[in-house]
Amino acid sequence: MPNISERAVKMPASPIRKLGPLADEAKSRGVKVYHLNIGQPDLCSPQEGLDALKNIDRKLLEYSPSDGFLSLREKLVGYYDQYQIKLQPEDIIITTGGSEAVLFAFMSCLNPGDEIIIPEPAYANYMAFAISAGAVIRTVSTSIEEGFALPKVEQFEELINERTRGILICNPNNPTGYLYTRKEMNRIRDLVKKYDLFLFSDEVYREFIYTGSPYISACHLEGIEENVVLIDSVSKRYSECGIRIGALITKNHTLRNAVMKFCQARLSPPLIGQIVAEASMDASRNYMIRTYEEYIERRNCLIDGLNKIPGVYSPIPMGAFYTVARLPIDDSERFCAWCLSDFEYEGETVMLAPASGFYTDPNKGRDEVRIAYVLKKEDLRRALFILGKALEAYPGRVMH
Repeated sequence: MPNISERAVKMPASPIRKLGPLADEAKSRGVKVYHLNIGQPDLCSPQEGLDALKNIDRKLLEYSPSDGFLSLREKLVGYYDQYQIKLQPEDIIITTGGSEAVLFAFMSCLNPGDEIIIPEPAYANYMAFAISAGAVIRTVSTSIEEGFALPKVEQFEELINERTRGILICNPNNPTGYLYTRKEMNRIRDLVKKYDLFLFSDEVYREFIYTGSPYISACHLEGIEENVVLIDSVSKRYSECGIRIGALITKNHTLRNAVMKFCQARLSPPLIGQIVAEASMDASRNYMIRTYEEYIERRNCLIDGLNKIPGVYSPIPMGAFYTVARLPIDDSERFCAWCLSDFEYEGETVMLAPASGFYTDPNKGRDEVRIAYVLKKEDLRRALFILGKALEAYPGRVMH
């Protein structure tokens, strides 16, 4: 039998999804599973988007332009303008989710063997997309003790060499919920300018910032306009993960033309998804405010509850809807699997994402988990109670 590719062997399994079979088995045994493992919001999508879906009256479901419908891109110009991000429709390319935007950015900017620097813990799929492009990820570590703040510039500079092509940040951050300050963003800008690097900035959680600090987009940074590649998605802000609509944004026209070749090769982004996304942008201000306020309450409920469990610590996330928490356990992957395969309390258990999957070094994050606060507060409280019971029963419990 022929061998599969080295690329496929290196491709990491998703730390968020790979425990899915164990969750399915638990459910088949009648156990209720509280899903804190994945950023799948349980809030309703905007009615405007749902109505557009129900009322599609086309007689033909055709290809769209490779960069997405002009009407959607024009509407997005207005959306970004609210955040003082000044764009033209041609700066925006519609992609099949934010995931494709990252993949096409890497494929267009990086040669095999090129390196990009990413603060970790980091969204695990960045590694998968880098492997797809034949690129190498170099990481600078942040720590839970420092609330996952950006490492010193010197740590970045130690990694920069002739193969370094870019820096990738996620702001607000998945998995930590950290929000980069203006000072930190200026430090990144200075590095990008000094070494003439690309700055890939994943900003899909900009709606969810829980501090008085202003939102600093990579597009706000002066002097590196041609270096910035902004990654976006409607999945989180409208609870529309399944319509697979994202965007790649760049003012670098040479790069835009390169990305368009990959867009043309995959023909077009999802037709139905674009229709729903465009309609969803008419969602009322009330919809956005209600969503935002709900996440603030959930964050407070989760963080307060976590830090009351003996041996558990979580910093307060300033954005997105995740936190990375330290647990009194020997191995997060083993613990998360054990919760699904061996543990239940009153017929219920929790599903978490082992944080070790968000680090490139398998020895890091072994006592940390990522928790997504995407469940209603009543379910979050119950899940926290179940987590406490699981930690009491877990045979690999350790005391820090």
